[in-house]
Amino acid sequence: MKKNLMAVTLLCCAAPAYAAHPLVTDDTGTQGTGGWQIECTTGFSSNSESDEGIRIKERENEAAVAVSYGLSEDIDIVAGLPYLWYQVKENQLVTADESGIGDMTLELKWRFCENEKNGFSLALKPGISLPTGDADKGLGAGRVTGGAVLIATKEFGALTLHANAGYHRNAYELDEDAAACNKHIWNASLAGEYALSEKLRAVADIGLETAEEKGSRTHPAFLVGGLIYSVTEDFDFDLGIKSGLNDAEPDTAVLLGVAARFN
Repeated sequence: MKKNLMAVTLLCCAAPAYAAHPLVTDDTGTQGTGGWQIECTTGFSSNSESDEGIRIKERENEAAVAVSYGLSEDIDIVAGLPYLWYQVKENQLVTADESGIGDMTLELKWRFCENEKNGFSLALKPGISLPTGDADKGLGAGRVTGGAVLIATKEFGALTLHANAGYHRNAYELDEDAAACNKHIWNASLAGEYALSEKLRAVADIGLETAEEKGSRTHPAFLVGGLIYSVTEDFDFDLGIKSGLNDAEPDTAVLLGVAARFN
């Protein structure tokens, strides 16, 4: 059963989303016509709890690559592929240990509104996930799923705020996943970036989404804090810490990433 619950977490959190790592909240920025961005990220999360005297420890790790290409000044196409591995221990006994590629994602970001005078813009980002992960191992849904995110960005000098509101509809190949997981996942989040210097930005993010498990009244909520360092205008390193604000979210996660842009 614990393996199924871990699969629920991985599957229901698999909605397409690629932001300026380590942020979860996306921004309205695009690459421009003919522009490319390659982003490599990794995350290591852990969670511990006790259930009827049994000590349960979970580890979830992910390494992902996302490639963005500017179809026009205001439209990007984004493809992402994660590699996932997770382990569950009950009183030091390993009850689940799986790894492999997850479901591939394809997205289209369209910035449909922009006011340069007041620094405000809006974008829409529909996306789908393709069943490239092994559903039997809890690494994929086994079916095509899809959703969309509405994105807003507002600049205030050195401070920039981003807000997201999204929906993702999951579908499952395995009956046990369909029975355990919610099909309809809603999420909302708010993030901020503050330019400490020309090269260094401090970032923070807070968000909430629909509970992964059917019948759960505790909706996962998170808080992220981190830094983005621009070695050059087109090459960034980032580091972040993600904390769960309730029991439905993993206790802590360490987030690392690098992004490169070119034409």
